[in-house]
Amino acid sequence: MAEHKLLERHANANWYVIHTYSGYENKVKANLEKRVQSMGMEDKIFQVLVPVEEEVEIKDGKKRTVQKKIFPGYVLVEMVMTDDSWYVVRNTPGVTGFVGSGSKPTALDEEEVKQILRQMGLLEEEAPKPKPKPRIDLELGQNIRVRSGPFDGFIGVIDSIDVERGKVRVLVSMFGRETPVELDFTQVEKL
Repeated sequence: MAEHKLLERHANANWYVIHTYSGYENKVKANLEKRVQSMGMEDKIFQVLVPVEEEVEIKDGKKRTVQKKIFPGYVLVEMVMTDDSWYVVRNTPGVTGFVGSGSKPTALDEEEVKQILRQMGLLEEEAPKPKPKPRIDLELGQNIRVRSGPFDGFIGVIDSIDVERGKVRVLVSMFGRETPVELDFTQVEKL
């Protein structure tokens, strides 16, 4: 498989990490892309990337896939580092600075970039796209109510959580004794 578009190398370009105000990553990306166009820097600043991964969120017993930022407060920029390109990026609203030692930005090496793209599911030649990770707000020992299935309405205590499989083992009281039951995350709700 050919290299992903994000790995196409531009002459003398490297990937750098910029620090932003938390929650402003997408706004910084949009602002920087506009500034690159309006200031004619397309030959120095090539790509702006907010690293995200898919996560499965369970709310009110319903599964939905959401985009979660891998590095909140950080944005990746592929660019040729010059005084002009540094100035354009550094003075973009929401940018607080480059990541690096002292005043010198440190470029990511190619393996670090590949690892981030792999985590985002954008590099498929080495591995299939990762499954969205489930986000759960359940804890061991927590009291829950079963919402569906043969144990609908039962109250129980969470005994174990298997995030990879999206399952919880719940101890429910049946016939005067606690019985372990394996349920899907979507089948339980907090009390």
